[in-house]
Amino acid sequence: MKRILFLFASIFFMQTISAQTIYKELNSEKLGETRQIKIQLPRNYDTSDKKYPVIYVFDADYLFEPVAGNVDYYAYWEDIPEAIVIGVNQYEKREDDCYYSEQNSLPIESGAAFFEFISMELVPFINKTFRTENFKVAVGHGKTANFINYYLLKGIPLFQSYIVLSPDLAPDMASYLTEVFPKLQQKTFYYLATTTNDAGKIQEKTEALSKSLKAIDNKNVLKTFDTFEGPSHYSLPAHAIPKALESIFLVFQPISKKEYKETILNLTGNPVEYLTEKYQMIDQLFGIKKPILINDFKAIEAAIKKNKKWEYFEDLGKLARKEYPDTLLGNYYLGRFFEETGEPKKAMKTYQSAYVLSEIAGITKDHVLELAEQIKADFGY
Repeated sequence: MKRILFLFASIFFMQTISAQTIYKELNSEKLGETRQIKIQLPRNYDTSDKKYPVIYVFDADYLFEPVAGNVDYYAYWEDIPEAIVIGVNQYEKREDDCYYSEQNSLPIESGAAFFEFISMELVPFINKTFRTENFKVAVGHGKTANFINYYLLKGIPLFQSYIVLSPDLAPDMASYLTEVFPKLQQKTFYYLATTTNDAGKIQEKTEALSKSLKAIDNKNVLKTFDTFEGPSHYSLPAHAIPKALESIFLVFQPISKKEYKETILNLTGNPVEYLTEKYQMIDQLFGIKKPILINDFKAIEAAIKKNKKWEYFEDLGKLARKEYPDTLLGNYYLGRFFEETGEPKKAMKTYQSAYVLSEIAGITKDHVLELAEQIKADFGY
């Protein structure tokens, strides 16, 4: 009994440690001071050699925990990739960090120094210290939500994704963004949110910005805008952060019922190509080679059956053999292809050869043998 309790306590302790926040003091030449940084690593960081996207949280003295908690939760269910979360504590430095010129709305003095601290000191430090992918997300609220937009305005944007929550926009920011958005050449995710109970004119300006950005047609920019009913300016992040993560990492998620019904069933081409392109995009966007989920194989299988496009079982079978070579999944789909396209003998042999492979996704050895025996009985082989 003691041994069991000790094991339970050990597991609990390890899980607690994995969820803890690491604090680091980073000396900054740009700021001329030391700035405290919060870091949350993925649960399995120490036991893997993977690289991870990085989410940078401004206003981390209050915004870090909501972001880090949601990232950990969604990653646990594999709805988003595991990610490193970095928080920049600003405390009473917030006004100085976000300082901009009244003449052109661009960062000057302490604001320019903070801009360079992030791009020239913090990001390189994190890349050097941890195993990072190129995909970076910036999260800001109020004044810092305005500030993170500056990284869109200079050459190649530092971040590939922006979570802009109730931004306290600088006077010229909307004009800058509407000018730069049509020119963006890298894939960029932009999530913008306000609330019906937002502070001052923030809601009005945010909705005007949203309207302007929606009118811009640039396939490289994926834009999402939400107006929440009820929350205050300060409680908005608790509502918006989950929606933002879901929006940014939508392609990473398993095929949903909505995606299946509205997209896959209505494809005019090969649904297997849709599946492979989905995972190629995950690799291109996030630098993650994610194995194709069994759930997604089953969704494509269901679409092939629903639309009676039996010829696509051949491509699905070849893909399954590549992704799960030690299982009978590929043989099962290839057997279905031969069976439905008029080659029962090949189907029978394909089913039979699957017997030595591992069972998967509810497809058993007994089932494929039954399919083979049924063909044998029907055609007298």
